[in-house]
Formats: sequence, structure tokens, C-alpha cells
Amino acid sequence: MNYEQMNNNKVYLRGKIVSEPVFSHEVFSEKFFEFDLEVPRLSDSFDTIPVTISERLIDNRIKTGETLTFFGQFRSYNKQVDGKSKLVLTVFVREIEKNDETQNPNVIELNGFICKEPVFRTTPFKREICDILLAVNRAYNKSDYIPCIAWGRNARYVKDMKVGEGLNLVGRIQSRVYQKKISDDLIETKNAYEISITKLLPTDTQLIYSPFDTTNQNYVSE
Repeated sequence: MNYEQMNNNKVYLRGKIVSEPVFSHEVFSEKFFEFDLEVPRLSDSFDTIPVTISERLIDNRIKTGETLTFFGQFRSYNKQVDGKSKLVLTVFVREIEKNDETQNPNVIELNGFICKEPVFRTTPFKREICDILLAVNRAYNKSDYIPCIAWGRNARYVKDMKVGEGLNLVGRIQSRVYQKKISDDLIETKNAYEISITKLLPTDTQLIYSPFDTTNQNYVSE
């Protein structure tokens, strides 16, 4: 993977492993495992984020209860579930880093393109929200499709963007639980993952910041 493709998609997470690693898939004889990482929010709650890691990086620290720091990418793939294609999102680990309590434990930086018309709405409490789907290029002519949500001034900024326009953003990965009605007597609880945008700017603006630096004023901030 070249430098530009690496910079399209960067994730930094620090959290507690809350599920045992289980086998996910194998590529060219390399096995990959999945587990859930509980990442703290400022509000004293948590996001529970799915993580995928190669067997090459697994050691005796990858176990339930351990707090670790991971650097990688937020990736998507289609999975067939009950005959239907489902978009699955996961953090793909590239490195395990030293824990640093002074750093924000949940930072993602994406450089991609709008691939679906933005959906703008206002909550009953008059909060402005805009949903976008960002296509982020990856090696081997692949792309990751990542749902993102903008708030307030950021929402107004992106609501009129067109499919194909480029966007850089910094935010955090958030998880939420929702209920889907399957039938009159069956309601299924599901997990959703999306990027909550904190800063953004068009892709023709030069990136001159650290992904963990939230002081850069070139961004439109919420």
C-alpha cells in the first residue's frame, strides 16, 4: 500500500478488549481474527467497536480485559446474510502501539468522495444533522464505504455537496444500538457504526496537521 492510500484512512484507538478473538477469515494462508474493543467517550460512556487483526500481530496481550492502543484503518466489506448483502464495518489493525493516556483514544481521519446524496434533517430539538456515505480508496482498486454523520455547522456545510465531490474529515468512530422490527411479534436488536465528524474540509485543501491535533483552524468545526 502506498503512502497516499495509507493517508486516506487512518484510525487511532485505545480501549479495553471485551470479547475473546475469534477466527474471521483467511487470505493467502494468513489468518485474521475479530474481537470487540470498548473505547471510552468523554461522557463516561463507551463505544464498542469491532476490530480485525492478523495472526502475525496477536500475542498474549490480545485477550479480554487488556487495554491496548491500535493504529489501522476503518474498512468495509459486503457479507451475505440470509441471502442479502450487508455492509460490515471493522477497524483493521496495522500496528499495536504503546498506551498514551494523554492522547484522544478515538480518532479517525478520512480522505474520500461523496458517493450518495447527503441527507439533511433537523431533530425535534432543532439539532441539524446530515448523513453522508464516503468512498475511501484503498490498495488493489478497492474502496471502503463509510457512513458519516455531521452536526450543526458541519451539517450545513456538507448538505449541498454533490456525489463525486471530495472531502477530508476528522472525527471518531461511534457505535449505537437500535431495534429493527422484523415482524409483528419479532424485534431484533442491531449494532450500527458510523463516523461522528468533528472537523472537515474539501480535499483540495492541503493537509498540514497531525491526526491527533484538534487545534488546526483550517477546518470547519462543529
